[in-house]
Amino acid sequence: MRGLHADTGYLLYRLGLRSGQLFNSFLQESGLRLRHYAVLRFLATAEGALQRELSARLGYDPSAIVGLIDDLEKLGFAERRPAPDDRRSRIVVLTEEGRAFLRGTDEAGLRVTNDLLGPLDAAERETLQALLLRIVEDGPN
Repeated sequence: MRGLHADTGYLLYRLGLRSGQLFNSFLQESGLRLRHYAVLRFLATAEGALQRELSARLGYDPSAIVGLIDDLEKLGFAERRPAPDDRRSRIVVLTEEGRAFLRGTDEAGLRVTNDLLGPLDAAERETLQALLLRIVEDGPN
């Protein structure tokens, strides 16, 4: 029988847990969690997104997205606006306050990533990044 450390899925799960713990610790002062941070980072690369798009792209339950956006709006980091092509729909956009928050977290976020990937050299980190991207982008949803 294989041990747990021979199971790649389990190792990815453990890595995800550790990553979440580190990021949540660094975000603790702001009152945000990793899920909020992921929404902000996604919005920073988009001109706005429908809540259902955020749910699909981030893999979060639609009902969870509503609460996350509510939290971000209360902090002034994001806002809902009428969609330009369908005024019945609302898009979520990053505010200038949200952009400033992300700029302020860039260095700390890199430190967390460096702590997490400390045992790997630069080439190994690049390989890991490329492999994870391939799995996420080409793998089953």
